[in-house]
Amino acid sequence: MINDHKLPTKKDQADFEKELVGLQPNMYSFALSLTANPTNAEDLMQETSLRVLDNRDKYRPNTNFKGWVFTVMRNLFINSYHRSVRTNNIIDDSADLSYIGSQRDTEGLGAPDHELSLKEINQAIEALDELYQIPFSLYLSGFKYKEIADQLDLPIGTIKSRIFFARKQLQEQLSDYR
Repeated sequence: MINDHKLPTKKDQADFEKELVGLQPNMYSFALSLTANPTNAEDLMQETSLRVLDNRDKYRPNTNFKGWVFTVMRNLFINSYHRSVRTNNIIDDSADLSYIGSQRDTEGLGAPDHELSLKEINQAIEALDELYQIPFSLYLSGFKYKEIADQLDLPIGTIKSRIFFARKQLQEQLSDYR
């Protein structure tokens, strides 16, 4: 059996790493736009670099290297976000969380009921088709439509539509909680 894939030479590996190092400033900017936190951006950039190096055999030569690296980064960010949602460890330094303890929001709900409701909401979001879930999750993270459109390389109208349909599906799934 003849293997069509050549093993990368040391020169190929060096070129690959050089290309990756050359993308570092762009990677940091993209990571910062995703995380909105310099420390988290650096962590995401390092994690992406490691993942790209570990999976260099999955890169197809003569394709958009930057696009591939940014897709890896975006997927790592989204997976990390989903993990944090599942464990309810989302900390947003930029959000005003004073409304959480307001009487109107908690009236009639004890803590266990409220936690169950959050759990059900998170499950409903995770159950969305990925087509809707990714833009909706980014929107929930505080990204603007244009930022989401740029990150996912889709028209802004498509992003608005997907977020609208995600909301509609969630409304239907969670109608029992009204």
